[in-house]
Amino acid sequence: MTQDNTTTDRSFLTRFAWLSISAAIVTIALKTIAYLLTGSVGLLSDALESIVNLVGAIMALAMLTIAARPADEDHAYGHSKAEYFSSGVEGTLILIAAVSIGVAAGQRLISPRPLEQIGLGLMVSVAASFVNLFVALVLLKAGKRHNSITLKANAHHLLTDVWTSVGVLAGVGAVALTGWQRLDPVVALIVAGNIVWSGVRIVRESMLGLMDTALPAEEQDAVMKALQPYIHDGVECHAIRTRQAGSRRFVSLHVLVPGMWTVERGHQLLECIEADIRSALPNVSAFTHLESLHDPASYEDLDLDRCEKRPEGTQGEKKE
Repeated sequence: MTQDNTTTDRSFLTRFAWLSISAAIVTIALKTIAYLLTGSVGLLSDALESIVNLVGAIMALAMLTIAARPADEDHAYGHSKAEYFSSGVEGTLILIAAVSIGVAAGQRLISPRPLEQIGLGLMVSVAASFVNLFVALVLLKAGKRHNSITLKANAHHLLTDVWTSVGVLAGVGAVALTGWQRLDPVVALIVAGNIVWSGVRIVRESMLGLMDTALPAEEQDAVMKALQPYIHDGVECHAIRTRQAGSRRFVSLHVLVPGMWTVERGHQLLECIEADIRSALPNVSAFTHLESLHDPASYEDLDLDRCEKRPEGTQGEKKE
C-alpha cells in the first residue's frame, strides 16, 4: 500500500537557476576586469571559480528542468534524483578549478610580479562579491523553502566564493601595505585549498544521495514519533527504511496487527499511519505493508533480501 503527497509543479525553480547564471556572467566580467587592472593571480583565481559557477548554474538549470518532470512509465518514482547529477558535476568542476588555481599560484610564487592599480581592482572585485552574496542568500532561502538540494548546493558554493573573494582581497590589500609580492600567490593557494574542501563536500553529498542514504537522524526521529501513537494494542512496526531522492523522501515499513483483524480495519490503520507520516515530513511517499503478528513469516523479512518461501495454503490448485 502506498500513499504520496500531492505532487506540485517545481518547474518554477528554474528561474533561480537563471538568476545564478546571470550573476555568474556579471561576476566573471567584473573579476576579469579586476585581474586585468591589477595582474593579481588571486583575482584570477576568483574569476576562474566564477566560470565554474557559470557551468554549475547551467547544469543546475538542466537538472532542475528534468527533476520537475512528473513520474512516467520509465521513471515511476519521478525524476527528482536528477538534482544530484547537477551538484556532482559542479563539485567536480570546483576541484578542477582548484588545481588550475594552484598551478597558477605556484608559478607566481616562484616568479612574483608587482600588482598594478590595486585600489580600482579591489573596488571592482568587491562589487562582484556583493552580487554573489545577494544571489547566494536568495538561492539558499529558496533551496530551504522548496527543499532543493541543487539550489542549496549552488548557494553554498556562491557563499564559499564570497569568502574566497574576501580572502583574495585581504591578500591583495596585504601586498599593497607590505609590498611583499609573494603574499598574493600564498593567498591564492589558500583559496585553492578552500575550493577543494567545498568541492569534496558537494561531491560527497551527491554520492550519498545517489547511494540512497537514509534520511537525516532528525527526520527519522520525526517518523518514529509519528508511529509511536500506534504502537499499542498489539500493533508493531518493523523493517522501517528511509531514503531521499532530490526533494522527494521515501519511507517504507511493515505494520503487524493481530491476525483476527479484518482487512478493512487494517487498511484504516495504514491510512492513518501514512497520513501522520506525511504530516511529519514534507514531500514524502509512504509505503506500508500489512502483516499478521501471529505469522512467523512476518519476522523473516526484516532484511532487504529474504529467502524465497511461499506461505502454506497460498499455492493455487490445478483445475481438472
